[in-house]
Amino acid sequence: MRKDGPPPTVSKMLSCFETKTMVVTFLALALVMLMWNLPPYYQNLLSTTTTTTDRSSCSAAAATLSIANASASLSNSSAGPLAERKYSAPQSIPNSDKRVFQPVGNAAALFVLMGAYRGGPRTFAVVGLASKPIHVYGRPWYKCEWISNNGSSIRTVAYKMLPDWGYGRVYTVVVVNCTFPVNPNQDNAGGKLTVNAYYGESPKKYEKFTALEEAPGSYNESQYHPPYEYEYLYCGSSLYGNLSAARIREWMAYHAWFFGPQSHFVFHDAGGVSPEVREALEPWVRAGRATIQDIRGQAEFDGYYYNQFLVVNDCLHRYRHSANWTFYFDVDEYIYLPNGNTLESVLNEFSNYTQFTIEQNTMSSMLCLNDSTQDYPRQWGFEKLLFRETRTGIWRDRKYAIQAKNAYATGVHMSENVVGKTLHKTETKIRYYHYHNSISVLGEPCREFLPLSAKANNVTWYKELPFVYDDNMKQLANTIKEFERKTIGHVQL
Repeated sequence: MRKDGPPPTVSKMLSCFETKTMVVTFLALALVMLMWNLPPYYQNLLSTTTTTTDRSSCSAAAATLSIANASASLSNSSAGPLAERKYSAPQSIPNSDKRVFQPVGNAAALFVLMGAYRGGPRTFAVVGLASKPIHVYGRPWYKCEWISNNGSSIRTVAYKMLPDWGYGRVYTVVVVNCTFPVNPNQDNAGGKLTVNAYYGESPKKYEKFTALEEAPGSYNESQYHPPYEYEYLYCGSSLYGNLSAARIREWMAYHAWFFGPQSHFVFHDAGGVSPEVREALEPWVRAGRATIQDIRGQAEFDGYYYNQFLVVNDCLHRYRHSANWTFYFDVDEYIYLPNGNTLESVLNEFSNYTQFTIEQNTMSSMLCLNDSTQDYPRQWGFEKLLFRETRTGIWRDRKYAIQAKNAYATGVHMSENVVGKTLHKTETKIRYYHYHNSISVLGEPCREFLPLSAKANNVTWYKELPFVYDDNMKQLANTIKEFERKTIGHVQL
């Protein structure tokens, strides 16, 4: 049975009243919230609002009544006095105004350990990465402790070195030197080296980690004195990108011949040792002449240029007492002895220096002679890239060799953390040919050809650069190829 509603006129009046009441209530609440957030001004707003009349609207009185009630409610509650205290005494800030900073994810680590090595009877080197901002804007420091298996311990404050000279990115390289007043493992009982890495000057906040362990009976002091295992050691920088296996093969054969049988080569694979490159190096690895270290994990830590400074410092300390001289240069660079010098005679002459730098001969990595008698595809790179760029008065990078036993940290082009002298005027004794970027050319390197007259001309200009013909390396090609064949057999790449 249908139930009738109120008469239409009454219904419209009720609807109007309900709608206006809802609007007025909403406006009143909005004004109250506004006054709550602007306490210094709400009394002025109230006085202004309560003296305003609107003869044309029934909602004005309702709004005024709602605001007056709200104001009375505020004055009778604890909110009113609190608001007054807040603005009369600014130091009384309610907890609701406190901002919270919520960390998400991981920032740069305080220390990333790559390796730790004993450098002698009393000294150790701990090589790693650390957050660069911490070292730029803070004062982190380190403390070392040797905990012996016999129950004793000894501590020392460490000396830190930052050998990348500010080149670091998110991470910078840190070499921590721990030198104790005595040999901490004199009884050869074994033990472990621990490091406290402090975030800042305060000794209260730090991270502790074990850097190195020595088994009982493993300490052998004779390995820190000559004669060393090798005469010469090569510490290679990070290998990355798409490298030419043919160029790697040629470089390795040349320098195995150049340094002789008492030498060793350490390569660091940062993603550049492809199956083809590994195939080129593997015969030398099997022969005991080379080592390939996988450092691809370094990509997780954003350092300078595939963490080159980290790699060379780790190699320095890992092999510090393995060779008389350690060489640092790249796989597109070839060490050369001019004027009939021998490596032994040169290094005997330099023996009173801790390190010496080597000047480069800058070679074109694309210019060849337009000579139809040459079978360029069958020739090695240094056999056909024969044009040396001869600008003067410009700075060219140098590479170097070092007596690692006298170095505490090192760089890519030289070390500033050594005991002893450095020699720079060496160009008449030793140089290197630099075939810049040739290592990343996977196909034929001869891409531009100069006329045969360039061979005889004193200077040939190409793209506004002066070049001269230089076949010193070419004259060694047959010797190197025969040496490779006799040493590791026939190679097919």
